[in-house]
Amino acid sequence: MFKESLKMSWKNIVHNKMRSFLTVLGIVIGVTAIIALITIVQGVTNEVTSEFSAMGTNTLSVQIKGTALKSGLNEKELEQLKEIEGIEGISPTVSLLVPVVREGEVQADISIQGKNEEFFRHESDLILSGRAINPLDVTSKNRVCIISESLQKKLFFAQNALDQTLQIGGITYTVVGIAEDSSSVEAMMNGTDCVYIPYRNALTMTGSHNVTSAELYMKDSSQADAIIQSVKNVLNQAFNYKDDSYSVTNLEDLLSMMNDITGMMTTMLVGIASIALLVGGIGIMNMMLVSVTERTTEIGLRKALGAEPRRIQLQFLLESIFLALFGGIIGLLAGILVAFLVSLSIGFPFGISLEAIFLAVGFSTLVGVVFGLVPARKASRLNPIDALRSV
Repeated sequence: MFKESLKMSWKNIVHNKMRSFLTVLGIVIGVTAIIALITIVQGVTNEVTSEFSAMGTNTLSVQIKGTALKSGLNEKELEQLKEIEGIEGISPTVSLLVPVVREGEVQADISIQGKNEEFFRHESDLILSGRAINPLDVTSKNRVCIISESLQKKLFFAQNALDQTLQIGGITYTVVGIAEDSSSVEAMMNGTDCVYIPYRNALTMTGSHNVTSAELYMKDSSQADAIIQSVKNVLNQAFNYKDDSYSVTNLEDLLSMMNDITGMMTTMLVGIASIALLVGGIGIMNMMLVSVTERTTEIGLRKALGAEPRRIQLQFLLESIFLALFGGIIGLLAGILVAFLVSLSIGFPFGISLEAIFLAVGFSTLVGVVFGLVPARKASRLNPIDALRSV
């Protein structure tokens, strides 16, 4: 009985190709949206999470907005932060964009990152070959640099860049190391080409003596609250107790907050995409009700010949499930394709969540059952005499 109902359901769907296509379209759009949105949001979230995790959950980020009289932290104040109990190191950061030139080959607006030895000590996997910046490079303002792997390919092609020279902002530097390309969100937007130099050299390029950004590495993140208060005490003295002149962020708290926000975003986006599935479900119910009306005579004849109501109900229910499941499968493939193309365009790793697949296909099947039930029950309850009277 089930096999025969299955065949009859499929034959009816194939017989009404255009109507079936338009009905399935709503399900396709809904499932595509769910798969693509969940995959894209999770991909970006995982990338950002891994970036923060790589920086370490025992890290405090200090950002200086400054005041009218003071724009950043000087060397003495950086040393005071370093001497706070519970702090094992500090990494000032000086960022700017300048052209990098080698033998007439110009790469415009390359990201220059001024760092010290502490940064490379905590990012031990960053250096692919050569060496990192050391304390002597910083104090002596040695003109040495570390370039990203992508920039090495552009400037040196197949050659080994180590011990070669290039011009950064018109000043000659020697390449002492090759670094892994950054996978940060900033790198996704601006490209992976990057040059690391001693931060004091970078300060000279900016014409400033003050640092506006630094990472503080804590020995024990469980003491974060006490350490943050000590950091604020130093910054309050430096900026005359103006709270809006700086910010101190615990990256562990920031990571937790971002996970909460992305979770809410995913739920909201899936909710919006689910509306398209519900619209598709209404389309299925509408088509099946029309189909019941058109096939009143057929239903009457089958009942007169002894067909059981549950068999007729099963046939119409299978038709709606077929439509929803077919739309779900097409939507799944389309959603994966959309997510893959978006991942290529913005540069984050592509990966499909099994939860998203089960949610989309399962939800579409449920839509077929729920919205197909009313037409199926209507068909099974038709009076055969009334149905044949309409011939």
